[in-house]
Amino acid sequence: MNFRHTEALDYIKKIAGDKYDVGIILGTGLGGLVKEIKIKHAIPYSDIPNFPVSTVESHSGKLIFGELSGKKIVAMQGRFHYYEGYSHADVVFPVLVLHALGIKSLLVSNACGGLNPTFRRTDLMIISGHINMHHTSPLINFQGKSAGRAQNFYSKKLIKLAEDIALENGIDVQKGVYLVVQGPNLETVAEYRMTRKLGGDVVGMSTVPEVLAASELGVECLGLSIITDEGFPDTLKVASHHEIVEAANLAEPKLTLLTKKLVERL
Repeated sequence: MNFRHTEALDYIKKIAGDKYDVGIILGTGLGGLVKEIKIKHAIPYSDIPNFPVSTVESHSGKLIFGELSGKKIVAMQGRFHYYEGYSHADVVFPVLVLHALGIKSLLVSNACGGLNPTFRRTDLMIISGHINMHHTSPLINFQGKSAGRAQNFYSKKLIKLAEDIALENGIDVQKGVYLVVQGPNLETVAEYRMTRKLGGDVVGMSTVPEVLAASELGVECLGLSIITDEGFPDTLKVASHHEIVEAANLAEPKLTLLTKKLVERL
């Protein structure tokens, strides 16, 4: 960390302390989990020195501290994206701060477009791996203390735990590869064809930078996606931001239950 991270961390610790167990990043339309948290403190991003500020309409922009399923958690209610004009170092700035607050596990959620023809709108998907089409990485000139180059960015232990919990609670889940693009526009028909041929099961604009940074710091990561639109080239219907948020809200109860049960068993 550099002095910018330290300044942010010192401000947060004066209000909320440290020694948190789990970090959670809440993506588009997925802020409802906050209702399940016994909130002790909520700090607007704009109040934290050097902290980026989310510019996306559906992202609240608060750091939430409290308890969920008996664990001390810190949740990002809203995240930052490469397409907002932030560098990767800015996008992962909060991850370095969360790590310094003590988190050992990071749960990252997102809304994404389905590429796999067996997937449907409002499905949940556990991320098994990713393809980075940002063509850059937060690990270039990384400001965190490396725990060694990660090989499995998505924890096999957490993936298995999520699958077990989903089965126990009757939650249907998919599993697959998340392909990240820059955005901010949704993909063209040609781009949907390309991303599927490259091996993506879903396509989105977030998650990968945060997971790269957290894994580099030795934090176990789990990625959970809500499929909010279907990017099938031959039957493509352009999704509006409203429709994407609507789909995320429909699937949110499943994701909330899965997340609560996961945190309980971490």
